Amino acid sequence: MKIIFIGSGSAFTTDNYHSNILIVSNNKNLLVDCGSDARFALKDAGYSYEDIDSIYISHLHADHVGGLEWLGLANKFASLKHKRPLIIGHRNILNDLWNHCLSGGMETIASELATLETFFVPQYLDYPGDFLWEGINFQLVKTRHVKNNNRLMDSYGLFFTTGGRKIFLTTDTTLVMDEFLPYYKQSDLIFHDCETQNLRSNVHSHYDDLVALPQSIKNKMWLYHYNPGHLPNAEEGGFLGYVQRGQVFKF
Repeated sequence: MKIIFIGSGSAFTTDNYHSNILIVSNNKNLLVDCGSDARFALKDAGYSYEDIDSIYISHLHADHVGGLEWLGLANKFASLKHKRPLIIGHRNILNDLWNHCLSGGMETIASELATLETFFVPQYLDYPGDFLWEGINFQLVKTRHVKNNNRLMDSYGLFFTTGGRKIFLTTDTTLVMDEFLPYYKQSDLIFHDCETQNLRSNVHSHYDDLVALPQSIKNKMWLYHYNPGHLPNAEEGGFLGYVQRGQVFKF
């Protein structure tokens, strides 16, 4: 099994692609998020839309779902396979995905009034919840990404075990020490959202906060979803480093 970061940058990156991840196991491909850069990021990594068997959606920002219209339409109209990839996510996310993100550009096609099921095979999850893909159990971890008017945006990271190693993939999140500490302690490897710009957005974990974590946590943590421009020295800060675009982790 391998994890390929087809991109590792923030929503504002111009040269690092959005933080979308390809998990490859048993010659099957699970795309974790499909942002606006996905068609270019997949091509640079040597893959096409036809190679994607399944997609997991963590939340509804464009750097995580903006490529789904391309992926769905291309599979239906540009491929002889007419594949409908499995799309996995919390039921609130998948319902809002169609109603608020995709229907405007995908609902009206020549032959029918389309739905999410026209292009994808949805797998709706509840929380707490998990899903099984190619023998790997992925547990949803609720994050705190954006809170507005006392409403918390639905967003979920993943915790899973492969090759005997426990892995925590935060996706987009602020630093939630009390809730994440059990996952930090259990994990053998952590891929963590990390904002590096001076102007804090307050919707991502900032480097200045992560660097204050105990060394026992930092020494198994890779940082990704970082901003363009100057980066603090992650290795000197005690981390494994910044995930590079195209970097592959094998298990």
